[in-house]
Amino acid sequence: MHHSTSSTMWSFLSRRSGAEIFRLNKRIPLPLTIPIRTFSTPTGLYGFPHLKTAKGFQPFADEAIQRSAELVSFIRTHAEIMRAMDEISDTVCSVVDSAELCRNTHPDREFVEEANEASMRINEYLHHLNTNHDLYVAVKKAEQECHMLSEEGQRGLRNLRVDFERGGIHLFPEKLDRMNTLNIEISHLCREYCENIVMDPGAVDIYPSSRIPKNLHYLVKPIYRSESLITKGLSGSRDTVKERGFRITTDPQTLSSLLQFSSDDEVRKMVYIQGNSVPHANVDVLRRLISARHELAQIMGCRSYAEFSVKPNMASSPKVVMSFLLEMNKMVQAKIIEEHKILMNFKRENCGHSDGNLRPWDEAYYMTTMKSSAYKLDSSIVGSYFSLSNCIEGLKVLVQSLFGATFHSIPLAPGESWDPQVLKLSLHHPDEGDLGYLYLDLYSRKGKYPGCAHFAIKGGRRISQSEYQLPIVALVCNFSGSRNPSAVRLSHSEVETLFHEFGHALHSLLSRTDYQHFSGTRAVLDFAEIPSNLFEYYAWDHRVLKKFARHYSTGEEIPPKLVESMKGARDMFAATELQRQIFYAIVDQTLFGEQPLPHSDISSVVAELKREHTNFEHVEGTHWETRFSHLLNYGAGYYSYLYAKCFAATIWKRLCQEDPLSPDTGFALRKKFLQHGGAREPTTLLSDLAGDGIYRYYDGGIMPDISSLCDEMKLVEEYQQKVHLL
Repeated sequence: MHHSTSSTMWSFLSRRSGAEIFRLNKRIPLPLTIPIRTFSTPTGLYGFPHLKTAKGFQPFADEAIQRSAELVSFIRTHAEIMRAMDEISDTVCSVVDSAELCRNTHPDREFVEEANEASMRINEYLHHLNTNHDLYVAVKKAEQECHMLSEEGQRGLRNLRVDFERGGIHLFPEKLDRMNTLNIEISHLCREYCENIVMDPGAVDIYPSSRIPKNLHYLVKPIYRSESLITKGLSGSRDTVKERGFRITTDPQTLSSLLQFSSDDEVRKMVYIQGNSVPHANVDVLRRLISARHELAQIMGCRSYAEFSVKPNMASSPKVVMSFLLEMNKMVQAKIIEEHKILMNFKRENCGHSDGNLRPWDEAYYMTTMKSSAYKLDSSIVGSYFSLSNCIEGLKVLVQSLFGATFHSIPLAPGESWDPQVLKLSLHHPDEGDLGYLYLDLYSRKGKYPGCAHFAIKGGRRISQSEYQLPIVALVCNFSGSRNPSAVRLSHSEVETLFHEFGHALHSLLSRTDYQHFSGTRAVLDFAEIPSNLFEYYAWDHRVLKKFARHYSTGEEIPPKLVESMKGARDMFAATELQRQIFYAIVDQTLFGEQPLPHSDISSVVAELKREHTNFEHVEGTHWETRFSHLLNYGAGYYSYLYAKCFAATIWKRLCQEDPLSPDTGFALRKKFLQHGGAREPTTLLSDLAGDGIYRYYDGGIMPDISSLCDEMKLVEEYQQKVHLL
């Protein structure tokens, strides 16, 4: 889940991840009589000749702007407006997307700063394009006269017109000015929110040091305090000794580890409260962000920012989204009560607590302890089968088995790479040739984007009857340890995240849309997350895992029993984890819903939602929403992950489960789904792929069928039993 969105036709669609982080990609609408430039010997960053040095970003942006201006003039007289607009989009996106990747991954500060400058320069130009009334009129006219265009071309023109209007092109000048001011304010607030999270992660000092077991020392740093001791003797003199303790920085990753693995209730309580009470500065930032987005939505004639945000998606309205979330929440209730009882009993029986009430800082610890006790899972044993080199082999197995394609390592030209460990792969099909290119930037390093994400660099598009511009994407992860891929061991959750992001990458690489406007993940948000959710299933299926998950020293393939134990541990508190995601999505919808909120204090609203919709306790004074950055990236779109998960569960059950690696499955996934990107109506693609019943129409929007996910999580019988008891 990524960076701030723009409400223009060059809007970002990003991913996330983070717990996913989901990325929406920029789309902007460019031609024909001006020759297309191709580069056979790239020698600059990502293959762009301008980017041999950091200073190249400025002429790269300037040339894109100049070329786009030529194309804008050209559009007024040209019949093929969609093709011309798409080339503008391609030209500008080359700068925007490469700057975005550079800003997040390049180790050289000069490159990062120049990328920032180029990004701002292009954004100013985009504002100029987004308010170009002649372009808007030309697009509207073309839309009315586009009967000879393909279905994709007609859809493209309709999308461009809507994107223009979502940018406020049709407003009176003073309202348009106010909207532009609000967009700038929103952008600044999003940046401030993120900077506050980094600057104020919170910290807790723990004394004595013995309260932190050795296996957690890697998370903390030693500190000392002076204590006075009265020594025995007539003088009664005081000696000063230094007592050793530990300082725990309560950033999200450290907080998560401490809550899972610290057996000291008091330590967990202290880090939980501190980690969920920072950064306090974001209380006001979030209030101002909600207010600015609400005003923007009202200028656009919407009742709420949620309505404005959800309107283009499959769900189409906040009412449909909330109905979906409440239906899901109702289905998990019976199982959650059962899981809660199991946890309370475990706390009472095994941990010497007569008071078995579960506090918020208990949940992760007792879940982890109980899973470990029930399934005897050792993370180092699991990791021994998932060396990074094995996992890259796993990605190759997927494309070979499903699509008959192979990944070939290809050398990077001088200046093309941004780190010595970056790999470049071409996805090659024996009959079709190269399908696209994938950069892998897998290791953590200082200053790098902290999560795992898919970045588009070039979208695919048809240049002529015989020539296709191949997609180029980057998969960015943060695996720690040695830089030898055979020595790096991934946890299974990291493997799952890798496969999730690889689903996004395949959506881009296999896309064969006529226009890059629709290439790969450039689709509506709640549709674009389906392939990534689908490919998570492949990380859990023994038939897939045995093809690549081999022990680093013996070469033994991963035992079926170990995979069953991993699944058992995953499923043990699955309903509780699902409810947490439902709650996050409800908070996202409510905060950006109709205003004013029921309480003027946002934290009170969140606390009330927690009491109403979950079995979790709210701790007074905490405000976890002040570092939930998905509120920025998604903004009333966080539901998309769960929504897409339901579609993915149905596709897996109907199409993949019987034989997940069969070429027939791969053929259907590619030809009926992945190759179309966002170029066709999502409901048409879903029905063609998985048959009837994968969704239903509800109150003007699309509601996914939740039965496959409920069956998979064994929620249906629990729900039916509960109803029967009533």
